Amino acid sequence: MVKDLAVSLSDIAERAGVSVKTVSGALHGGSARMSDETRQKVKAIAEELGYVTNLAARGVRQGWLPLVGVISDGLITSPFATEIVRGLDGAARSAGMAVFAINHSSGQSIGSVLGEVQQFRPRAVAYAAMYHKDVALPEKLTGSVGVMINCRETSGRVTSLVPDEEGGAREIVRYLLAAGRRRIAFINLPGILAGMLREMGFRGALKEAGVAPLGVFPAVRRRIYSDRAPSLVPIHLEALLASGERPDAILCGNDRVAMEVYAALARAGFRIPDDIAVASFDNQVELASRLDPPLTTMALPHRAMGRLAMEILLAGEPEPQSLRKLPFHLVERASV
Repeated sequence: MVKDLAVSLSDIAERAGVSVKTVSGALHGGSARMSDETRQKVKAIAEELGYVTNLAARGVRQGWLPLVGVISDGLITSPFATEIVRGLDGAARSAGMAVFAINHSSGQSIGSVLGEVQQFRPRAVAYAAMYHKDVALPEKLTGSVGVMINCRETSGRVTSLVPDEEGGAREIVRYLLAAGRRRIAFINLPGILAGMLREMGFRGALKEAGVAPLGVFPAVRRRIYSDRAPSLVPIHLEALLASGERPDAILCGNDRVAMEVYAALARAGFRIPDDIAVASFDNQVELASRLDPPLTTMALPHRAMGRLAMEILLAGEPEPQSLRKLPFHLVERASV
């Protein structure tokens, strides 16, 4: 049929036998409560009639457009952190919304980037980081950001969703222990919050089992981890393999460190996992699944953080400020 651009919410409501508020909620993610059956019925009738949302008029009426803005702290440049965007986008589409992101570069203030985002009149705004970190929002801006994703707002004034780094480390260490490994070393990521929390979990799980760690070693020479920093992995591996108590498992701060461990063990003539098991964090699938043998690793809850963030942003009632830790997911492969 020919679509009529003049079709209104009232036309759809009359055909569906529901209120205009219900139609608006079904099509635009409003706060009206309804069954999935009613929501689908309304959407089907809107499509049949050829309803097209007039975004400009809608923005004038209610003060916002069906958009969720994301201040991206390096997120859109990170190949695996894009899972956060996928989680956000999937949940947003289900609610009839769309997501857009504006990058926050080091030379810009958070306030100026927030101003850019707000020019588009989004319904809500999130702040998302490419790695787990502390972020200090100016107090006057905390009321404008609905949720922090993969980072924690230092004052506690904004709900923050972060990976349970300590819990994830405890889980992978317990997994190694259950596999019979007792001499476990950890090549960690120095100077970052995730590394500090993972070390706490590593030591806690070993203490709980009555097992002493072989040590925690920095993956790079710099005080703060960077992929571009000179690596210390070969030096640590050489010393560990020459020691009187050779490790039977090595936990790595991320999958790239694990890749270096694989190479060093191969050069030294050790087999994975027969001689030494290797486990890691992040689950960068294009890397972890292609190592030989494929790498056992803890998958970050990025997509789950994105979905939960959207639920919080679109909820009818504001969420009490909190720090919510989401669990990692163990991906078992052949390296343990």
